[in-house]
This record gives sequence, C-alpha cells and structure tokens, in this order.
Amino acid sequence: QVQLEESGGGLVQAGGSLRLSCAASGRTVSSCVMAWFRQAPGKQRELVAGISRGGMTRYLDSVKGRFTISRDNGKNTVYLQMNSLKSEDTAVYYCYAGALGTNVMGQGTQVTVSS
Repeated sequence: QVQLEESGGGLVQAGGSLRLSCAASGRTVSSCVMAWFRQAPGKQRELVAGISRGGMTRYLDSVKGRFTISRDNGKNTVYLQMNSLKSEDTAVYYCYAGALGTNVMGQGTQVTVSS
C-alpha cells in the first residue's frame, strides 16, 4: 500500500511562493495518477492539480498559470509549485495517489496566505 507524506506548507504573504512536496513509499509515483487537493474551512475539498502516469497535467481554473504540478521519478516525489499566491489559496493541501487497488490521500499540509 502506498504511503504519502506531504511537506512544504506554511505561512506566506500574498504574491509569494511555496513548493509542496509529496514523498511516496510503497509504490512508484510513476505508476499512479498523482494529484493535489485542497480544502478550505467551510468548503468542499477540490482538485487543484493532477498528473497522469503519462505525464499529462490538469489544473483547477483558478490556479492555471500560477501552480505547476511535477513529478521526480528518481526521488519518488510529486511537487506542487505555487506562485503568485492569493488569500483564497489558503487551505489544507492533500496529496493523492490513485491506481488499480490504490486510492490514498495524505495527511495534509496547511497553507496560509496573508493579505
């Protein structure tokens, strides 16, 4: 069973940047669909960005052009580079791994953007 560990969250001013990391164990990230979700207080969890096994990416409209999801197969890690952060990006960010027989969400990392 794959295990995921997120890191990189924190407090940043509006306009700043953060890079989230999701280190996987138990299965290679290249064999899974990997994604980042987020959940803000009082709101539903939403898909922020995803990367397929073939490397295709997709993004939530509100983060297009600001966020980039990437994968380092050698480190078995997925990243979410977040630039030009806005207060509305404040949320707990979760890493997700999906494949046949695998459907795992990490514990989450808090991102807080101050205006």
